[in-house]
Amino acid sequence: MTKEQKKERYDRIFQQLETLFKKTADPIARMSTAAAVLHHKFSYYFWTGFYLLKHGELIVAAYQGPVACLVLERNKGVCWAGIKEKKTIIVPDVHKFPGHLSCDDRSRSEIVVPLFYGNEVMGIMDIDSKSFNSFDEIDQAGLEKIVKLIFKEET
Repeated sequence: MTKEQKKERYDRIFQQLETLFKKTADPIARMSTAAAVLHHKFSYYFWTGFYLLKHGELIVAAYQGPVACLVLERNKGVCWAGIKEKKTIIVPDVHKFPGHLSCDDRSRSEIVVPLFYGNEVMGIMDIDSKSFNSFDEIDQAGLEKIVKLIFKEET
């Protein structure tokens, strides 16, 4: 898939989710739908889901893919880095990321996108791939736009 094709796919998914999200403002329903749609639209997505901050812990929420870590060890790994830095993190090779937490050894690359409610980070969208170097600036832009829909009151 070319970069332009990938960008167009993200644009179509955004429009699809924006329409679907008009049916409910519930963030869990929206996360579930976003994870399902994204997971089935990109062949390189291996695990697609969300972790939410609850009482200082990152707890798995809606996802698609193999069984996930239910709670991520505090302040370790890519997901916690996304929370602490409040920005998207792209990791071409997870095995080279300091403190990487392996929920599934088949994962090779990862992208995490913070999930904001206002200015507060509520959690992250986490996507893993079985291939190295799967994610780029087009994934980042597309996913950041989609994640903003989760808590948007009017779509």
